Amino acid sequence: MNRKTLVLAAAMGLLAPVLAACGDSEGGSGDGDGIVVGTTDRFTASEEAPAPLDPAYAYDIGTWNILRQTVQTLMVQPRGDGEPVPDAAETCGFTDAGNERFSCTLRDGMKFANGDAITAADVKFSIDRARSIKADSGVFALLSTIDTVETQGDREVIFHLKVADATFPYKLSTPVAGIVNPDDYEDGKLREGFEVDGSGPYVLESEVENDELVRATFTKNPSYKGALKVNNTKVEMVSFEDADAMGDALEKADVDVITRSMSPEQVRELGNATDGEIDLVESPGLEIRYLAFNTEAETVKDKAVRQAMAQLVNRGELVGKVYGSQAEPLYSVVPAGITGHSNAFFNKYGEANTAKARQLLEKAGVSTPVKLTLHYTTDHYGPATKAEFEQLSKQLNDSGLFETDIKGAPWSTFRPAGQKGQYDVYGMGWFPDFPDADGFIAPLFDENNYLNSPYANAQIRDDLIPESRRQADRLSASDSLTEIQDIVATDVPVLPLWQAKQYIAARDDITGIAYMLNSSSSLQLWELGRGVSG
Repeated sequence: MNRKTLVLAAAMGLLAPVLAACGDSEGGSGDGDGIVVGTTDRFTASEEAPAPLDPAYAYDIGTWNILRQTVQTLMVQPRGDGEPVPDAAETCGFTDAGNERFSCTLRDGMKFANGDAITAADVKFSIDRARSIKADSGVFALLSTIDTVETQGDREVIFHLKVADATFPYKLSTPVAGIVNPDDYEDGKLREGFEVDGSGPYVLESEVENDELVRATFTKNPSYKGALKVNNTKVEMVSFEDADAMGDALEKADVDVITRSMSPEQVRELGNATDGEIDLVESPGLEIRYLAFNTEAETVKDKAVRQAMAQLVNRGELVGKVYGSQAEPLYSVVPAGITGHSNAFFNKYGEANTAKARQLLEKAGVSTPVKLTLHYTTDHYGPATKAEFEQLSKQLNDSGLFETDIKGAPWSTFRPAGQKGQYDVYGMGWFPDFPDADGFIAPLFDENNYLNSPYANAQIRDDLIPESRRQADRLSASDSLTEIQDIVATDVPVLPLWQAKQYIAARDDITGIAYMLNSSSSLQLWELGRGVSG
């Protein structure tokens, strides 16, 4: 069959696609060989991060992609788009008018993969464990609105919230709320290494070399009870050193599917090809990229420096030269397609303008050129990251107002260094915890945020975030969300750059690839099946 690009519909969020193409029919055989998925995500256990797959610690797209297959949550995000639905739970919902009491009833006869019964007490243990450990990844902050967790009998769990939180059902669908067995996970201590035990659709077997997970084998869990239909019996995820090696493996049929992160060149070649046995699927995405600032660092402590950078960056040129049509300029931390998005940075700064940037620096008495190092990760956000930072550095330097260089580091050292404030300016990406504006704002600007940023705005934290969470109708939260984005555009603790599309490439006998990624860019391996090559 011919290679083809399949573009999925998008309007006010990511909608379920409607496709008619070889390799994308519903279902698919659950028999036959295991399906092999390639990724460039790296999974490393280190002294600084010894427990990369513990739900109480894991907080990046790669590790969450493993946990979503194996550790079950009370709620789950549905295929395509929409509000979360019960998974381990039979029913869930707010039981008061103020969105401060949330109750779930477990499905009858729930078991962990090892056969142990799951009770409400296990759910309470799992949630309280993550809250009490307070891992330095910051993932526990997703549960920050919980006051207490109560159980009634073996099946009912009641969450009493400190404040109204209409987004709480989404948070119960994230891996930090995963249900774990107290026999396998110690209270108050992280589980080191790469073992994962849960009640999700798959059981994990890890192949580890030199403290790095190189192959994850997901075997269908016969004890799984939940909302998901599992269309295969086994999926293997193989980690590659780079996009070229991953692409070669797909061409040779050593893997069946590849996803993040393909290079822009690979995407263009697959999209333009007219024959072959590989399909490329393109869909809207909510992944964003931004520069993060250590706002206490001497070089960028003055807000005028950060504002001048915001005034200088030409997003259209950056995206066009590095990513082409595979990304779009972004002018807010909340991406387009999410209710509450506004173009706050464009509204404040407009097009790139050197004269306006110079005025900002002169008015603040900042000497030029400002010398900076722009830090980036070499192995986490795709092979084009270096080219992106070369272009950013060039734009800043061409203004004459900055003198910058760039420096790369692997994610295993880059991430801890950023958290510890060792970088003044560094490049980060964000895949949403859930498809809501709160999933972009709170992790970056609330207390105990993912960046461990010294930036703190009392109006955002104390007034606007809580105010936005009180609104069950998310359109009604738009005023609060817009005001947050306007404050961020003025203070520039982060500088949004671009919003990416999502891509999957698969051999043409693989079914279900249209639903392999959900609206939060998370893998749904249970959607994959093996059909007939065309």
